[in-house]
Amino acid sequence: MGDIQTKTVQTGDYNTYIMEGGEKTSDTIIFLHGSGPGVSGKSNWQHVLPAFTEKFHVVAPDFYGFGRTEHPDDPPNNGVKWLRERIDQIINLMDEMKIDKAHLVGNSLGGVISLHLLMQAPERFDKIILMGAGGGKFEPTPELMKLQNFHKDPDPASFKNLLRWFLFDEQMVEDELDDIVQERLELFFQPEVRKSYEATFTNATLADLAVPPSAMKRMENEFLLIHGKEDRFVPLESSLYMMDYIPNSQLHVFKRCGHWAQIEQKDRFIKLTKDFFLGEL
Repeated sequence: MGDIQTKTVQTGDYNTYIMEGGEKTSDTIIFLHGSGPGVSGKSNWQHVLPAFTEKFHVVAPDFYGFGRTEHPDDPPNNGVKWLRERIDQIINLMDEMKIDKAHLVGNSLGGVISLHLLMQAPERFDKIILMGAGGGKFEPTPELMKLQNFHKDPDPASFKNLLRWFLFDEQMVEDELDDIVQERLELFFQPEVRKSYEATFTNATLADLAVPPSAMKRMENEFLLIHGKEDRFVPLESSLYMMDYIPNSQLHVFKRCGHWAQIEQKDRFIKLTKDFFLGEL
């Protein structure tokens, strides 16, 4: 298991906070986190990143508007503009770090942004993993609507309930869950983080993130889709829909797993992901 360092990187006119590990001469994997109150690259990926550093250079940024990345004084006023900012952020990050080409692992919102990155700059990316990813066609679930409206009444007890719903069985990771709750609540209640969260979800719709099937059909990259069978935030239907259109794709479904395969099925997630990127799957 390798060491993971943190630092900030200039991306346009603000600094992006990243976690980084592995040799820079190795193939790069960029891990893109999802949405939700207090989310960050650390909360999504800290338990799996060290497992990749022996063979890969890994980078996990905090998206603009989330985590410890600098927050805008005047936030974008709709979901389409937020999406554009985050697409540009990742391209600028790669340019600044001199990463010509990278693999992507995108969780939830990170999966949507991965697909949009392929629409904008397909030559910059190689293999793609989408985990519990939006991008497919599905009806918003009650759990997802609760997440999007959390800022309207951000109660700590409600927050722990919300995070429980990400998991199939929270008893399996109860100690980790308590740590995640505490870390994410502390981050969410920082004024600039809460302001960005409210701006992100106040005028946003799922339509803002839509990925046209016509675009998916033209994606030549090798894809692995990973989904928890019991995911209540982005249902399995999203990945099944994408499978209909992405030509070079395969789907792995974990039973007894919700939205966080990297936590509930950690060891299996790591092996599956490594095998895919090493061409052994």
